[in-house]
Amino acid sequence: MAVDWVKCCYLWLLLWLYIWASESRNTRRSLDDDLLQPYTRGHGPTHSHRHVRACQAVIYGNTTHESWPSSSRGGRPVAESNVFVTDVEEGTRWVLGHMTVVHDPLKAMSVLEPGGLDGCRMHHRVSVEDTAKAAGCLYAQNGGFFNTKSGECQGNVVSSGRLVRDSGGVQNAQFGIRSDGTLVFGYLSQEDVLDRSNPFVQLVSGVIWLLRNGEIYINQSLEAECSEIQETGSLRYFVDVVSARTAVGHDKEGRLILFQIDGQTKKRGMNLWQVAEFLKRNGVINAINLDGGGSSTFVTDGSLASYPSDHCTSDSRWRCSRDVSTVLCVHQRRCHPANCSEHGECVDGHCHCQRGWQGPACDTLVCQPPACGPHGVCTAGGCVCDAGWRGANCSEGCLPGFYGDACSKTCSCFNGGSCDPVSGRCICPPGFQDKTCEKVCPLGFFGASCAQECRCDDLCPCDPQTGSCNATLPGETNSTLHRAGHCLARQMITSWRREEEAHRKQPYLTERSWLIITLVLTSLLLASLIVLLHQACQQSATSCFPEHTDYSYVPLRDINGAASCARETGESGNGSLGLEYSDFEEEIWSPLHSGRS
Repeated sequence: MAVDWVKCCYLWLLLWLYIWASESRNTRRSLDDDLLQPYTRGHGPTHSHRHVRACQAVIYGNTTHESWPSSSRGGRPVAESNVFVTDVEEGTRWVLGHMTVVHDPLKAMSVLEPGGLDGCRMHHRVSVEDTAKAAGCLYAQNGGFFNTKSGECQGNVVSSGRLVRDSGGVQNAQFGIRSDGTLVFGYLSQEDVLDRSNPFVQLVSGVIWLLRNGEIYINQSLEAECSEIQETGSLRYFVDVVSARTAVGHDKEGRLILFQIDGQTKKRGMNLWQVAEFLKRNGVINAINLDGGGSSTFVTDGSLASYPSDHCTSDSRWRCSRDVSTVLCVHQRRCHPANCSEHGECVDGHCHCQRGWQGPACDTLVCQPPACGPHGVCTAGGCVCDAGWRGANCSEGCLPGFYGDACSKTCSCFNGGSCDPVSGRCICPPGFQDKTCEKVCPLGFFGASCAQECRCDDLCPCDPQTGSCNATLPGETNSTLHRAGHCLARQMITSWRREEEAHRKQPYLTERSWLIITLVLTSLLLASLIVLLHQACQQSATSCFPEHTDYSYVPLRDINGAASCARETGESGNGSLGLEYSDFEEEIWSPLHSGRS
């Protein structure tokens, strides 16, 4: 619980500090008690631009605004501001004010949103001092009207070339500067506001066109802008009432004039007739009235230089400047656009263009499209030629052997081939082919792209270029033909042999089988020959020894127990043994063929 209590106290302390800081910042806020608003409902009249055009004098034709070239002289301060005190109503009343002359309006004056970028969109109200200090203004004064309750900017607003607010064609007096430096004062249609051919770079709306071409134009403005106004009565009463006033105009030299006088509604200051007359006496040609009353403020170097009419919220004894809407700011010369279209550098309000660019904003190429003809494109570096073209203005084709962008690539074609100047593709002469024309037509073909077939007898080759059959082929080609013929002959002989073998009857036995059989038969014949020779040798031996012809020697030592008998009789002595053995031998030599004797 103690921790939660500490957190709660800490949050309350932060809230108190925030409220205290807010009140501290707002101690110099005004009560908005000196209001001088021209319309009770919305802002501006309900009638159309056509109505304004129809109501103006015939001498002006259909033109409802005036244009004047602005001054652009340099070498001097961008602006000069003077404080004046003048009497009105034949010396019975005196007013204090400021008149500022801007020598180069296009580059040294801007319409600012309250507090900076998106101030109108966010419905901000900011003092002229704060807006001017943030933007680095040398001199500044309040600009267009606004809704004091919601903070909404009213009328048309263009700030540094950016359309902030489009009023939708509401017909109030306008002041603007176009991109070429032209100063515009008067009534504009919505088409004029949105025109992009020479667009506005600065634009703000006022109420009542004070001077037109050096003449007071208030009565005509009352008819063009007629409507009831808020808190100060009718529009004529708005014109007639004395109050603090703010206006903008120009002189015959095209210098911009910023005008501001101090005052308080119904008590001091000027009415619009007096403002118009004062401006006319001081050489102003065209001028419109801006927001006045408690909004009228003039600031020098971020400090308040005028005497505001609103009372302060903190103490009504003192006077405080009002938080307003748009601001007219005089500053050091600036380029339009500030970055010189990203093609140059801004130096003292002048764009120093990069090579290849020109114009006040460095937005125009030095090389213009007609200079490059139909075969090139203008760039900052000059003409960039299409593929196949060259020259300063891209009017010359590529030289032989070159192709591509600006003819910067070299062809790679042989045997007299030419290349396409755009793609670089080789165009081969008759008798050659391939990407680089290096290959001769294959045998049997000739002509362009080797597309034609030879018509020679016996299918003989022809000249690859002309197709003539009486062609002397080069040595390399002859060698190729010889090798090709030799190869074809070998292939044909091999093919014939294969066909012959395919039709030949296949034997039942293989060569190996026949070899085995042959060896076996040879062995048998040799064996038979050996047997015959043996028999022949036996017969020849019999004829040489006839007594042994019919006898065979067979040892019968062991037959009929001869061995056992010998052992039994061996005991009787050797003499008897020898006799018996001899008798026995005589017995076994008996004729083999006893049946024949």
